[in-house]
Amino acid sequence: MTEVNEILMSVLSTIRVPRPGDRVHKDECAFSFASPESDGGLYVCMNSFLGFGSKYVERHHVKTGQRAYLHITRTRKTQKEDDNNSGSGDPPKKKPTRLAIGIEGGFDVEQEQYEEEVKVVLFPDRQEVTSEDLASMPDVVRERVSLSMAGLLAADSVSHTLQVQQWDGEVRQESKHAAELKQLDNGIKIPPCGWKCEVCDLQENLWMNLTDGKVLCGRRYFDGSGGNNHALLHYQQTGYPLAVKLGTITPDGADVYSYDEDDMVLDSKLPEHLSHFGIDMMTMEKTERTMTELEIAVNQRVGEWEVIQESGTTLRPLWGPGLTGMKNLGNSCYLNSVMQVLFTIPDFQTKYVSNIDKVFNEAPSDPTQDFKTQVAKLGYGLLSGEYSKPAPDPGDDPSSSTEPRGDQVGIAPRMFKALVGRGHPEFSTNRQQDAQEFLLHFINMVEVMMMTFSCSVCFTLFTFAFTHFAFFCVVQRNCRSGMNPSEAFRFLVEEKIVCQQSQKAKYTQRVDYIVQLPVPMDQATNMEELQEAERRREEAESSGAPPSAAPRAQIPFAACLAALSEPETLTDFWSSAVQAKTTATKTTRFASFPDHLVIQIKKFTFGLDWVPKKLDVSIDVPDTLDLSSLRAMGQQPGEELLPEVAPLPLVTPDAEVKAPVLDDSTVSQLCEMGFPLEACRKAVYYTGNTGIDAAMNWVMGHMEDPDFSAPLVLPGSSSAPGTTPTESLPEEHLVTIVSMGFSRDQATRALRATNNVLERAVDWIFSHLDDLESMDVSEGGRSEGGSEASREPPPGPRVRDGTGKYELFAFISHMGTSTMCGHYVCHIKKDQQWVIFNDQKVCASEKPPKDLGYLYFYRRVVE
Repeated sequence: MTEVNEILMSVLSTIRVPRPGDRVHKDECAFSFASPESDGGLYVCMNSFLGFGSKYVERHHVKTGQRAYLHITRTRKTQKEDDNNSGSGDPPKKKPTRLAIGIEGGFDVEQEQYEEEVKVVLFPDRQEVTSEDLASMPDVVRERVSLSMAGLLAADSVSHTLQVQQWDGEVRQESKHAAELKQLDNGIKIPPCGWKCEVCDLQENLWMNLTDGKVLCGRRYFDGSGGNNHALLHYQQTGYPLAVKLGTITPDGADVYSYDEDDMVLDSKLPEHLSHFGIDMMTMEKTERTMTELEIAVNQRVGEWEVIQESGTTLRPLWGPGLTGMKNLGNSCYLNSVMQVLFTIPDFQTKYVSNIDKVFNEAPSDPTQDFKTQVAKLGYGLLSGEYSKPAPDPGDDPSSSTEPRGDQVGIAPRMFKALVGRGHPEFSTNRQQDAQEFLLHFINMVEVMMMTFSCSVCFTLFTFAFTHFAFFCVVQRNCRSGMNPSEAFRFLVEEKIVCQQSQKAKYTQRVDYIVQLPVPMDQATNMEELQEAERRREEAESSGAPPSAAPRAQIPFAACLAALSEPETLTDFWSSAVQAKTTATKTTRFASFPDHLVIQIKKFTFGLDWVPKKLDVSIDVPDTLDLSSLRAMGQQPGEELLPEVAPLPLVTPDAEVKAPVLDDSTVSQLCEMGFPLEACRKAVYYTGNTGIDAAMNWVMGHMEDPDFSAPLVLPGSSSAPGTTPTESLPEEHLVTIVSMGFSRDQATRALRATNNVLERAVDWIFSHLDDLESMDVSEGGRSEGGSEASREPPPGPRVRDGTGKYELFAFISHMGTSTMCGHYVCHIKKDQQWVIFNDQKVCASEKPPKDLGYLYFYRRVVE
């Protein structure tokens, strides 16, 4: 013990007591998904408060020299069958009564199901110090170590804070209609029980309109349950806004819904409004579940969906490498599905998992905030098989079924979700999101992190210009971070616009990662069945009877592909050839084919009332795909191109170049739309002040031009405004631009053209690649020698190209009425066997619903 005393005394200055605001990682390892419940427990550094599993704590000790760690182990308690008698003197677990987290009556974090053991471990010899051992140590040691231990145990962990941020879904606002609600004196009195819908005789989910006392059934849910929408239809016919749910009225209040405000609301005059129809609020008792209780019931059944997850068949659970489930962190199934698919792609496996030791060794002091580290951690967790184990039996709800459930221990991607969602208005929340939007968001982050930045300004410029086509021409030449896995999806799209009057063409290219496939509903093969169903629905609606289930539209995949490739007619197109508005056609083709092709079925659209809706369609998506016929051919022999600019007036050497007279109102209107000022000035200039429509067409047709936002240079002028002498160039700006991979000559020219403004200078380079093609960009940042003839023009974005033949290997499906709700699962083909990944459940798929997918993933067939 004397030796331990001496060691603690020597490292006492490194043992910190957590303060408010400190990030304490006591639930999850920074490099793995080890936790206090894992074998070996979790070691929390008593200086940085980072957590490490037994596999990685030694690495941290060697790298940092830190010796004192708080070792936390948790053992699951045995659950008792009788919830009202825990056997330990603890009160029974309460059921949630509010749709809330972190407040009284809301969802609790289940901490009471574990027994916890803590002790201090001193490295490298792993000497252990318990709380009892501290009692015999010097006061200064005992006080500091005890305070640190107590502080770590009392502090909310980062994952706990993210999971249980105080949130109350029950907070409601006072209705704007409550104070002066009109109530009809029609003599209607509502009995205290025995209600039924006045249209369809339904006896549950009933709502009473607070204006006229009509008792009608509520909305129909997406699964066909609920009511028949008669209360909603009554509002649409009368405009009476407020309704109360019968069966929820108690002396404490009731569920009140405002159709006009489209939300649950408060009615401060509810007792008065109810008494108007003979209802004494103080004597009423609750007989139906409130809307909050219904939502809670849904939230407690996450993952138990009956559609798309093959629930009608007995699924065989799978375990092992590449078959690891992911815990749903509360509407995180979109993230789970996307990442499961991405880590079946060799590029992502090679980049993040094959080199995981190198990634971890190069990790910064706080690996929880490092993108590459957390992606590698997630990839290894999914592919290693270490966490692909059956989940322990919860014990408090024994199942009568003898079939295995398929649930796994799996991994909980809390650190990863927090990192990739940080600062994003949607992905930082616990709301459901669009899987396609998250896929693009993640690819964007990969692209950003592939660059080497010398300063925060460079990083900001990169993210600002990420979608600029010309920018890629520089990025892909100067990226120094090795293989970019997002290149597996990247391809070029060629858009060809042909002026129908002059027959001259314009070609542009853009970078894309996903093919968005339209759904032509008018091409359904069962159109007669759909029309008959619509006729029956209208009849049922007019008679007040519940409608029958609608059939699903059967759409041929070939029809979707044809809708994608057919020419689009552009009306009011401003043609630079005829200097007037005319009609043009736009054709879209593949300028390159990626190694892996992602196809999004555009199922989500807007109705005539601008309410988002999901198309219920079945599409015969093929297992193999040949897109060779959609290869772009480029400019054809004898084909003339549209002039890039409007005809310019003749300028003689002795003529004075005067500033053009531009329509300031048109320029202002374009600027208010968010376009760069110089682009707006050029649009007005090159369309001859002919108005906003012509200028807008010019803008839309030239957005991909390299010099789109460059200053307007008049004919006869030698340079753009803002030229500065060489001696005034700030050396620090030159160094910054050169460190990004550009040459010193390029940096000098850019700064001269932009009045030495660094951000504008870099953007100027991106916009003037054609002007700079004689300047090679070398790794060292210098212009390399060589004859003019030996220099090649700057290449475009780095894309992989090959045959347009593909095979399906994965798809992500969505269930629900919109991307903002519902549930996502994915199916992945592994060793010729389809596997369903439904959060923590991983099973062999018997009937993969390939016709109901949302995102489809194809890989190139190598001939």
